[in-house]
Amino acid sequence: MGFHYFAALTVRFLTRRYIGEYDHQSGKALFNLLFSIVSLSDYYRHRSFKKNRYKHEVLVDGEPILFEILDSCPKSDDEMPSMETLQWADGLLLVYSITDRTSFNFVRKAKEALAVADPEAAMPLAMVGNKADMVHLRQVSAEEGEILAKDFECWFSEISAAEQVVQVAESFHELCREVLAARRRNKQSLLDRMLGSKATRTYSRGKSDSALPKD
Repeated sequence: MGFHYFAALTVRFLTRRYIGEYDHQSGKALFNLLFSIVSLSDYYRHRSFKKNRYKHEVLVDGEPILFEILDSCPKSDDEMPSMETLQWADGLLLVYSITDRTSFNFVRKAKEALAVADPEAAMPLAMVGNKADMVHLRQVSAEEGEILAKDFECWFSEISAAEQVVQVAESFHELCREVLAARRRNKQSLLDRMLGSKATRTYSRGKSDSALPKD
């Protein structure tokens, strides 16, 4: 079982080219982690990721975004991203091949494992079914992908790294939008908590003042 289709997806996004030789030499590559707008200090703190990490700046909805992509390579079907990797990532792109049901099952298993590892986390996700140009070898239906994406509450599309440039880029862009939306929600949630705490302190002080004996 060869999970080489994801590396081809990354190459297509980074170079706009499809390199078949790279595809066959890359071995297993199921997971892709998206990192947008990472500070320089973060970059050097995580040196262990440096060898298989790629930086790429593009415009997303008119805004310049710096992607840092970690092309991870599980050594077995049971290997999941480490907690260190997940803490470094802003978002996760799940990729399977529509011609390989085992890869589809792996994606489902990976998401379940992530939920168990950190149930409080709500990492932005996007999911793609690659090799849409090979429908004659299809093992996973589009409906199955849509149902799984609904369970994951994430964006989903079937694409072909071999034939599509725009669609491949859009999968990364969509994950970026999810990351930025999550950041806005977290920022608003923090602001709401701060304002709520301030209102509570103000109310408590007012209540205490009203309890003072009158002259």
